[in-house]
Amino acid sequence: MSRANSPPSNSTGSSNASENQNKSRSQTRSPMLPFSRLPHATISSSVSPTGTPTLPGMTPTSSSQRITRGASVIPPAAAHSNTAPSLGRSTSLHSRSSQRSINSATSSPPLQPQNAPPLSGKQSRHLSHGAQTRPVPQPTTHQKDAFDMAVASSALSSSSEGLQALLRDHPELVSSSLSRAAGPEYNEVSESTRGSRGGSQKGSLPGTPAEEIAAPTNMSEVSVATSDIKPNLGATGAKPDYSQAKIVVAMVGLPARGKSYLSNKLMRYLRWLEYDVKVFNVGQLRRALAKAKLKESGQKEDHTAKFFDPHNPKAYQLRTQMAEECLEQLIVWLKNGGNVGIHDATNSSKARRDAIAARIAKEPDLKLVFLESICTDPAVIAANVAVKVSSGDPDYANMSPETAKKDFLERIKHYEEGYESVDADGTESHLSYCKIYDVGRAVTVNQIHGYLESRIAFYLMNLHITPRNIFFSRHGESQYNVEGKIGGDSDLSERGWQYAKALPQLVKDAVGDAPLTVWHSTLKRTAQTASFLPYPKLAWKSLDELDAGVCDAMTYEEIEQYYPEDYASRDEDKFNYRYRGGESYRDVVVRLEPVIMELERQENILIIGHQAILRALYAYFHALNQEDLPYIKIPLHTLLELTPAAFGTRERRYKAPIEAVNTHRDKPPQKETIAPDSPVSADESTVSKELMDAATSLPPSQIDPSGGHILD
Repeated sequence: MSRANSPPSNSTGSSNASENQNKSRSQTRSPMLPFSRLPHATISSSVSPTGTPTLPGMTPTSSSQRITRGASVIPPAAAHSNTAPSLGRSTSLHSRSSQRSINSATSSPPLQPQNAPPLSGKQSRHLSHGAQTRPVPQPTTHQKDAFDMAVASSALSSSSEGLQALLRDHPELVSSSLSRAAGPEYNEVSESTRGSRGGSQKGSLPGTPAEEIAAPTNMSEVSVATSDIKPNLGATGAKPDYSQAKIVVAMVGLPARGKSYLSNKLMRYLRWLEYDVKVFNVGQLRRALAKAKLKESGQKEDHTAKFFDPHNPKAYQLRTQMAEECLEQLIVWLKNGGNVGIHDATNSSKARRDAIAARIAKEPDLKLVFLESICTDPAVIAANVAVKVSSGDPDYANMSPETAKKDFLERIKHYEEGYESVDADGTESHLSYCKIYDVGRAVTVNQIHGYLESRIAFYLMNLHITPRNIFFSRHGESQYNVEGKIGGDSDLSERGWQYAKALPQLVKDAVGDAPLTVWHSTLKRTAQTASFLPYPKLAWKSLDELDAGVCDAMTYEEIEQYYPEDYASRDEDKFNYRYRGGESYRDVVVRLEPVIMELERQENILIIGHQAILRALYAYFHALNQEDLPYIKIPLHTLLELTPAAFGTRERRYKAPIEAVNTHRDKPPQKETIAPDSPVSADESTVSKELMDAATSLPPSQIDPSGGHILD
């Protein structure tokens, strides 16, 4: 079974299919690829009255690049060699309620009739062999009959269709345990043709499409040596080597402008992609030092608005020292293995930014990017102020909300006195920076070089703070769920169809009359589950279930019996283990990154997906680590509502009163290992662990006031 991450074709079969396809093409967003380099350029973009984007010019005309909602994203490959790449947002973002066409997504394919027979076990299985994906030459009718007779006479006659398909179509992948269970008659038959289906011919190009291969008339004509093919085993992938990625992201902006929100949002995204990221918050360090002083001497620091008065030289010196100390902690942490350190402070003057740039310049392996959050929307500022004064900030302990708000607004005025926006006078054009206006309304980028910096900038372009909900639901219970099989493309069970019919009311109760778009995979069980929903639907190939490769359509009992090494290896490291000819959870995360990007651009979305897919997406929104990701409980017949908030994500669950099998497998007990002591550098020994923990802790405004409880 080949599951390439490519857009599915629109197969509605209606008379208007061609017209709809052309219309979809005219509205489809350009591929969302990280840009490799952003030189100076100005981009202007517009949308024609028909909704079709007008492509911006490609000629550099000024010192910065500003991307506003309504522009189209054009990858670097589309730019000419001597012109600046044109980058921007997608079309129709000004009218978010309109239906969108999405890259790698299409309208829903026709549904499998409810009473249609399931896929035959005799269908061939297309598996990946190493780095190649090639359809295998199919056995002749005589050979198929011989296989069927051999399997029928063995102890495997009652095994799953997936296992029998493996025996018939891929004898080169049959393990020794499975071969013994199949018996001598099967082995005698399979040995005669094993070499003819062992993979690509010598000298052939990898990945040749099936239609370009001239199928031999006789299977014995194809001869491939298989002595080097190791049967049965998948592999445990290694974590990507990000050791050379060392970036300091220095925040810039007035208080209550969303700096901490952006910092923690960026940290969550990069951690999901397995980068080691920490936010170093100067305000948290200041509070920790004040708390320590109170404990040691009984003297309470005055951190009201007077402390932030630029005409208070003693306080200014203290604030400068704390900002420098926080930066030093960040640098030490990066030098000892971190990838991205975010300096969460106002850094609101050119002098302060010059000092940061001079310090980072002394570290040859570190790169510096300034990220400025500019807020001009009074409603957004007011909301940020409200969150700040109501979040339990120790600065306002024992103050009434009215007094706290008045003091905080006075603090903002003090910062405004000396605030200088990045490159406002053109003297900082040599710096790498991004400016985010109103948390995503527009973005300006300047001198962004390198893969990781570009990835960061591109992610920031896709953010917005429009209130919205994201809903997750697994497909209804499938036939394979009932039979205990994994993967495949089976139909819904009877109870699964009941859930599909009950889902519209469940969604209506949660969404009300708000607009909603439904995304689902290209597999039948998700399309069937979505079939009764009265909302626009899009099918994503990227949302297909984790490919179990050689173990597709098998039960876990069969995998444990016939592929014991694979079974044990997956239990030891479920996130990294890749099925032979299939995928790992890490592979799933990689192919879901475009989905995450699109989710950040959208408003209300319902994703009807699969267990592994929803686990990966859920882990992103809740900032869960990779070790726990494969064991997140996503039950059948349950609708999950996720609401992005300033502190993270709120969650509510709606369970339909329809029984379903439990497909969750608990995390097996892990062997205790003693990690070797990591060397501590001289620099690290000078940094107080307590202060490091304080600086990297979440500020009050980023903590969930409900304690992270899930509402049912």
